[in-house]
Amino acid sequence: MTAHLLIGPVLRRVVGDKATIWVETTEPARVRVEAAGGGAGSAQTFSVYGHHYAIVVVEGLPRGKATEYELWLDDRHVWPQSESPYPPSVIATRPADDAGHPVSMIFGSCREATPHATGRKLPPDALDAYARRLMADPRDPDLRPDLIVLLGDQIYADKTSTKVRRFLRRRRAAGHHGPRDEVVTFDEYTKLYLESWRDPEVRWLLATVPSVMIFDDHEIIDDWNTSASWRADMSARPWWAERIASGLASYWVYQHLGNLSPDELTADPLLAKITSVPDATDLLHDFGLSVDSPSSAENTDRPYQWSFALDIGRTRLVMLDNRCNRVLTPGAREMLPAPEWSWFVDQAHGDYDHLVVGSSLPWLMPPAIHHVEAWNEKAADASATGLAEKIRRAFDLEHWAAFRRSFEALTELFRRIGEGGEGAPSHRVGAGGAYAAPATISVLSGDVHHSYVARADLGRAVRTPVHQLTCSPIHNQVPAPLKPLMRLSWSRAAAKMMRGLARSAGVARPPVTWKRLAGPYFGNAVSTLRHSAGRAEVLLEGTTKDGELFPVAKVPLTD
Repeated sequence: MTAHLLIGPVLRRVVGDKATIWVETTEPARVRVEAAGGGAGSAQTFSVYGHHYAIVVVEGLPRGKATEYELWLDDRHVWPQSESPYPPSVIATRPADDAGHPVSMIFGSCREATPHATGRKLPPDALDAYARRLMADPRDPDLRPDLIVLLGDQIYADKTSTKVRRFLRRRRAAGHHGPRDEVVTFDEYTKLYLESWRDPEVRWLLATVPSVMIFDDHEIIDDWNTSASWRADMSARPWWAERIASGLASYWVYQHLGNLSPDELTADPLLAKITSVPDATDLLHDFGLSVDSPSSAENTDRPYQWSFALDIGRTRLVMLDNRCNRVLTPGAREMLPAPEWSWFVDQAHGDYDHLVVGSSLPWLMPPAIHHVEAWNEKAADASATGLAEKIRRAFDLEHWAAFRRSFEALTELFRRIGEGGEGAPSHRVGAGGAYAAPATISVLSGDVHHSYVARADLGRAVRTPVHQLTCSPIHNQVPAPLKPLMRLSWSRAAAKMMRGLARSAGVARPPVTWKRLAGPYFGNAVSTLRHSAGRAEVLLEGTTKDGELFPVAKVPLTD
């Protein structure tokens, strides 16, 4: 049968003169990519659950240029589409010596599918708006970012569209068990990616700008891994094993696979196994189950690491898994198990100018909420089934502040890096072995359905500006009654009151203070982080009713 392009191409990583391109096809096929200025690659699709995918490594691209590319399935030309009204997609590489060249990345989280698919009216999609602006000239380096960083809730497994709900009801009537309006199986998950990534403008954007992604809770279910009691309750549901296996398996195929560099793809043992068999369904299903085995304070080994890191010019980006690998043991909760934390600390050392940490959950929350979460963790540790645990689960008290050991460890790491000097993590070791602190440290986050910029105060000895940059949602909205509460949570009066609550439970004062510089902004938004030599700034842009971007705030991140 003739293969057609179902989703893609999705341009994922560009490293040196290589790039990776991901596709989903309707039938098995040989996928071939050719760039106009030189560079090509091909790969055979692999098959899982009756679906067909390929990730192609394109090699030999010209450095420092944006070149158009084409894609074939077997001998059929399928991209660019002949009837497309959009400019041709390009692969842009950085110069061979790019240490002095600026770096820019756009970021955000929480994107529901397009309005016609969701069945409810949402403000315009910020990624749609960004794509339309870039279409004016996708080769213009002032318009085109180096990377799209998507920080979670790329799909909503537990909050489906009208179209998907109709599909699920037919499935449930036919004997496929599970919640009426939530996906469970791999095949059901594919419908979410299909309706989200085939949005025309977003499809073009993902084909033109490299992207990396990390999950948050809605890729699996709201409040995923909030606590040990949450896990116990979910594990008792008859459909949960299939849900978690399918959710993690589909995330590996659609999102995580593209996070790997060309060299990492070559070395990945799971990809090697999957591409060596005609049908890898059982392999991927077993993988999905195995990587959900819970961490604990005693056993922190993980069979697979979702966190990853990459360098662009003089910028280092480290993306952290805030969900799957949590240690949920009361009294010893951790965002990352010990081996993965050690890996993160290693990545935080090195030769770079700017450190960017991608964390789906904000490190620095509105202060009042931070103190409530710190209080709640302390109270919940006393009883895994008491009132505090019920409050934790009911009000989503599960950010870094609710994993205080990790919050303090992350804060201390930033302090040590920002101080520089002998004995601190080394950056740009220069003549005579001198140490220099990085120019900036930025934490990119989403999740909380409002956007803001906050600066951390880690003490006078810290020379590096440290910021929390939160951008959420890309395409969603916060319920109107919650907006005043969110604003109130930033007030000094509310912070003082909630700090008193935390102090009454024996919670020490946080080892950092922070000040909001911009926001809160509640509309759909996308943010741009720009680095140039030793300077940095962030631009937050919202969407108008007509679907155009407008500046909300522009904040310099260096003094």
